[in-house]
Formats: sequence, structure tokens, C-alpha cells
Amino acid sequence: MAGSFRRYIFVCQYSLYTELILGCLQIQLGVICSVGILTLSEAKLQAAQAHQTWKSLSGLTERVTIVNPSSAEQYSELGIHREVRAADWADNTTSTLQGIAPASKSDRTRASGFAKGELNFGHLQFSIPFPYQLESTPILMAAPENFNPSLRLPAVLPEPPQNSSPPTTSTKPGTPDAVLESIDTDYRYDTDNFGQTNFFLEPTVKFRLSNGNRIFFKTGFNFFKQRGVESITNFPLQVGWQGKIGQVTLQTAAGVDVFNRLPTAINLNAKVEASISPPRVSSSGRLLSAVILSGNLEQGPYKSNARTLDNQITAWRFGPDLYWQIDRNTSLFSSLRLGTYNDGNSEVQSFSRLERKFGQFSLAANLFTWSYDRDLERTSGYFSPPDFLVYNGEVAWEGDITNFLRCRLAANLGRQRLKGEFDNANTYQTRCTVKVSPNIELDLGYSFSNVRNQETGGSAYSGNSLTGQLRVKF
Repeated sequence: MAGSFRRYIFVCQYSLYTELILGCLQIQLGVICSVGILTLSEAKLQAAQAHQTWKSLSGLTERVTIVNPSSAEQYSELGIHREVRAADWADNTTSTLQGIAPASKSDRTRASGFAKGELNFGHLQFSIPFPYQLESTPILMAAPENFNPSLRLPAVLPEPPQNSSPPTTSTKPGTPDAVLESIDTDYRYDTDNFGQTNFFLEPTVKFRLSNGNRIFFKTGFNFFKQRGVESITNFPLQVGWQGKIGQVTLQTAAGVDVFNRLPTAINLNAKVEASISPPRVSSSGRLLSAVILSGNLEQGPYKSNARTLDNQITAWRFGPDLYWQIDRNTSLFSSLRLGTYNDGNSEVQSFSRLERKFGQFSLAANLFTWSYDRDLERTSGYFSPPDFLVYNGEVAWEGDITNFLRCRLAANLGRQRLKGEFDNANTYQTRCTVKVSPNIELDLGYSFSNVRNQETGGSAYSGNSLTGQLRVKF
């Protein structure tokens, strides 16, 4: 494991020192860009008036694991945990899980994984309306070892009554048509003991419109490396919109994926979310009950590994998510995904998670199933098991170390079954959120898992993930 962790520092074929330097420069670049935009737009934003008229069920997203708990990750490898506070709801609105895997403001996550985050399984990231996580991210970047769908806050508290005093004439300039709201930069670096490396660096810039809706722009740099395949670089470009129609929240996005040596591909996704029952909140601001149902549709290149991209595999995925806050300490999440591929293959994926919190500790049970019509891993390159089952139990702790540092530790112990053969399935994860300033937060996480995301024969599988997110609010 020590050897694989050293290779985890960055995606480069050169010396360890070069990898360390490039990795640091990459992270510093994200920080400099975010702080620079914050400085340049400060004067403009002082004249802007915040508009609270639109509140989205999926808009209030704060990352829990990666999965996105108190930090912005995607599911925390089958472990996502967090408290929902009224203040958080009022400040955040934006609807995440490829899969497999996210509540205070510092608790946002993408499982990159499964969840970015953030449940994330089978290179699928489920976007889940949890009281713990951040925004949904593309489903196509997740993997079963993450075991964590993206979680989001389910609902927004009603606004307090307005002052009944007579309106006064204001001489202030009118509100601009669009106001820069936030910049979120996601980082994920995955490696395994079979020579596969996936790297993602994707900033998302969000603007709030005068009518309360939101638009966002996403770009970045991705890198894929695998034994026997020439490495591939990817530059995603995407434009999205999020708004509310009646009591239903709608989010749509479309864009292109540009590659260094492959044809440009189109990507798109859509999400519809509605509250089945009005959320109930205690006098202290904690969520007591809520039922949220959402429908998801995604299409784009299947970013599983370099070989799959080299074969130009694309996939359509669609299905529902259900989040149920049973009581203030107990929640249930369930997700179903149906997929169809351009090589003629099809899949069915399901994930369920039952969680109970005990103060700063939590217990959870997770169940994941995955089956394909045909096993095409040798020809198409992606893990396509005809029969794959993972179940485990999770123990986690999450709390404040200092007034600016919050961390989460989790361990998942269980079993996995592939083609009728059982093996242990364990995941260990840590994630911390650093509050740099009132408007800047940084998430850093590491996880180790032996849950398979490829055929390994009789050899054991182990994968490592470094994840992070820099959030700047304006």
C-alpha cells in the first residue's frame, strides 16, 4: 500500500520530485484562480443585492464526503454523514451521485466518486438529495470502490416574514442581471495496483440570475493512464441551468468533451426533483422528516479508464433516486440506474443505504448490486460484471478538531460477490474540511478500498483515491 500511495501524488511519468512539484503547482493554480476572481469581482458584488426568492430542493447542496459530508467529497466510500441546519439551507441552493456517493457549510462532497459523491459505483456517481452533501456531478466518473453517492440538502426552510413597514424609495442602482455566486474546484486522483490512473481537475463557476435561477460553467483537465494504452487527456466544457417550475426543481446541462487524440464527444444531463412530503424542521433547526424523489438522465463518454475512452465508449444512464429522512437521526437513500452503451451492452445498478447517527458517531448499512447483459471488459475495456454484489457495514466519526478544521473518519467492512465467488470488501476513508475564511473552504480526503472495479483473476485488488475541493463564495 505504501508503494501505491507514493504513486498517488500526481499523474506524471517522471521522478517523485517532479510529481510533487507539479501536484503542488496544480493545486496552487486552482487557489490562485479562485482568489483572483474573488478580488476582481469584489467591487461589483458590493452593489449586488442577494436574492432569496428562489429556493431549490436540490439547490441547498453541501458536500459530505466526496461522497460530500462536512467536506465536499463524493460519497464517503459508502459513508456519508452530516447534520442539517437551517442556516445552511438558507445559504445554499443548487442540486452529483454518479455515484457511488453528500450539514454545515463545510460539509459538501462529488464520491468523486462514487461519488465525487457523491453514491458512486461502477464508475457511476449518484446524485442524492441527502441532508449532507454537495452538488451532483456527472455519473460517468464513479467507481464501485467509492461506495458513495453525491448527497444534497433536501429542502429549504421557509423565509421569515418580511418587515411590514411601508416601502421606501431606494436610490441604489438596480440589481445586475447576473451575480457571481461561487467557484467550486474539484480534484480527484485515483490509482490501483494494476497500473491504472485517473485524474480529474474540474472548476465550476456559478452565477445567480436576477429571477433567482442559476447558470453555471464547468471546465477542467482530466488525464487517463493505463498499461498497454496510450495516455489520454480530456478537457470537458459544459454549460448548465438550474431553476424551479412550481414545486419542482429542474437542472439541465450540455457540453462537449475535447480529447488530445480522440474525436470530440457531446455530453448532457438533466435532473428533476420534487418533495413528496413537506420537510419538518425542529425549533433548533434540525431536519426531522422529509421525502424527496428525483429523476436523472445522463449521456456522455464513459470515463472509466484509458482503454474504454480509446474505444470511444459512450453511455446513456437514467433512473430515480429516493431520499427519506425518517427521523432526526435516521435516513434512507435508494437509487436505481439503467444504462445502455453504444457497443450494444446494457446494465442495471442499484444502491441502498440506511444510516443512524449517534451524536458525532454514525452506523450505516450499504447494499450495492450491478449486472450487465454481456461481459465486454476484454473488448470494450470497462468492468462489466454479469453478477456483482457488495454489502457492508460502516462505522464513522465526524466532528470539529478546531474552530476552522472539521474531519471525518470512516471504515466499511463487508463482502463482495463476483461471478458466484465471495471475498472481503473493505474501505477506509478520511476527509477534512479547512475553513480558510468565511467565504473560502478547502476539502482534502484520502481513501483505500479493495472493492473491485475491474477483473483481476486470482489477484487481489486495491485502489487509492485522493480527493479535494476548493469552494469560494461571493
